[in-house]
Amino acid sequence: MSPPEVRFVAVVLAAQRPGQIDPLAAAAGLSHKCLVPIQGVPLIAHVAAALFDTPGLDRLRIVIEPEMVGPILALFPSCKPLLDFVPAADNLADSILAATQGIDLPIIVTTADNVLLTPGAVTQMVAMLLQGTDVAIAMATKASVFAAHPEGQRRYYRFADDEYSNCNLYGFASSRANAAAETFRSGGQFAKKPMRLIMAIGVINVMLLALRTLSLRGALQRLSHRFGLRIEPVILADGAHAIDVDNARTYRVASLLLDRRRTEAPHGAISQAA
Repeated sequence: MSPPEVRFVAVVLAAQRPGQIDPLAAAAGLSHKCLVPIQGVPLIAHVAAALFDTPGLDRLRIVIEPEMVGPILALFPSCKPLLDFVPAADNLADSILAATQGIDLPIIVTTADNVLLTPGAVTQMVAMLLQGTDVAIAMATKASVFAAHPEGQRRYYRFADDEYSNCNLYGFASSRANAAAETFRSGGQFAKKPMRLIMAIGVINVMLLALRTLSLRGALQRLSHRFGLRIEPVILADGAHAIDVDNARTYRVASLLLDRRRTEAPHGAISQAA
C-alpha cells in the first residue's frame, strides 16, 4: 500500500505595494503586475500552474485587493473549488498572517511573479517541513543561477561555503506560521535593503556574515536560535528558481527560459493552467 498523499496549502502574494504602481504593469496598461502577460499567459497563471500540478495541494490562497478577485478568478474558472482570496493588508507580514489563519497543514508561500516555479521545488519544500522544520527557505547557488542564465540574478548572499540567491519560496509549518511571518514585517528582500537584515538577525550576526565566517546553514542556525524556530535551507538544483520577474531585464530572461521549457515539454504545466 502506498503512503497517503501529503496535503499542503499554498499562498500566493499578488497584491500591489501600497501607493506604488509597478513599472511592468504600467507599461502593459494594467493595474497589477500579476496580470502582466509573459509567453501569452499572466504571471500569476504560471505560478498557479506549478502549484496546481504539485501533488497534495489542498487549497490555493491568493492575497490580492478585493476589487481584483473577479479578474483573477476568471483566469482559473475550473479551479474555483480550490481557491480562496485573502484581502491584502498594509504590509507583507500582516498579509501572510491573514492568509495562514486557520491552516493546520504545511504552508508554502511564494509571489505572483515567481513564474519559473516548478512542482518539484514545491515538493522539496513540503518534504523539508515534514522533517520537523518550522521555516524552510528555498535558495540556489550562484553557479546554478548562472547556469540557468548569466543575467538572471545580480544580487547574492555571500557565505563562507558559497554564494546564494533567494528563490522567493518559503515553507511554514502550520503550528509556527504566525510567528515565522513576523520575520517579514518590514519586507523580506534583505539583499536589496540591508537594514532589514540587521533588524531581523542582529548586528553581531550581520558582522559575521560580512566577514564570511558563517556558512549558509550556520547563519540559519543563528537565526533559529534568535527566533526560537528551526529554520532550514532547501538548495534547489535548478538556478532558474531564483529568477523572478522584477524588471524588464528579468522579464526577458524569464520569458526565454519559459520558452525553453515549453519547447522541451510542450504539454507542460503552463498549458494546463491557461
